[in-house]
Amino acid sequence: MTRIDLHAHVTPPEYLEGLRLPDGSLPPLPPATVEGLTATMERHGIDAAVISPGPPGVFFGDQGRANDLARTVNEVLAGVARDAPARFAALATLPLPDVGAALAELAHALDVLGMDGVWLPSHVAGTYIGDPAWDALFDELHRRKAYVFVHPALPPYAPPAPHPVWLYEFPFETTRAIARLIYSGTFERCPDIKLQFAHLGGAAPFLAHRLASLADREPDLATAAPVGALEYLRRQCYDTGLSNHELAVKTVLDVTDIDHVVFGTDYPYAALPPEGGDPARELAFLGADRARVDAGNAARLVPRLVEAMRSTTEEAAR
Repeated sequence: MTRIDLHAHVTPPEYLEGLRLPDGSLPPLPPATVEGLTATMERHGIDAAVISPGPPGVFFGDQGRANDLARTVNEVLAGVARDAPARFAALATLPLPDVGAALAELAHALDVLGMDGVWLPSHVAGTYIGDPAWDALFDELHRRKAYVFVHPALPPYAPPAPHPVWLYEFPFETTRAIARLIYSGTFERCPDIKLQFAHLGGAAPFLAHRLASLADREPDLATAAPVGALEYLRRQCYDTGLSNHELAVKTVLDVTDIDHVVFGTDYPYAALPPEGGDPARELAFLGADRARVDAGNAARLVPRLVEAMRSTTEEAAR
């Protein structure tokens, strides 16, 4: 069975060096090398992966540094995909919050480096995707019919409880981003962007009817979302990174169909069985639909990668 991981992180040394703090220390990120990812893929029968550096992103108050770091990480990850086109697709990092710089890097990443799409954090410096300040970027992503992977960022406030941010703040971050995209009118205005939300959309599927209730309770706030929150949720794609569980997937299938669910691990954060084997054994309940989640649905998001895999398989069979 073919399996494509649409949620995997690689943090190149050049990127890590750019994250070095003024005191010389580095953020506490786990190792995420191409070699480590490749070994994990081989151990668990994963044929290809879509890679991005993921949080914490590139902007830490210095726009010039963000511009340089985005260019560096994009060139490195584009090279990984170029060297193994049937094994990896690479997503570009954009140096937001400067929209002009982000648009310039988008053009370089897609048109010059040939990257397969972009990843966006839920917010940058407190500005959430869907904010009108970023309309020009989303309009260009819509024009290009781009593939955009949305990943939660560290929340723009001090967490109120002594728990790691991934425990529930990350799912809430994704939910905030989705709500902003709905009620800013971005989903309505930019339907051709191929969006994928990490971790099965955070808490948004569970809160779907609560999100939709804004149209009844505060109709003036919902005028930019004329078809309703439930319809916008139905149209999006959701990956199973850190969510490869029957309960979570069934919740998503209450708001969309199987064609909008894609496989992801969230390497290196994935809790994969150390002995190898199926990395998502709890999805066996999907039966024949499992093949669509594992790889079939990926063709809409990363057609270049899927075509390269097909060509490689056919050539090997000759």
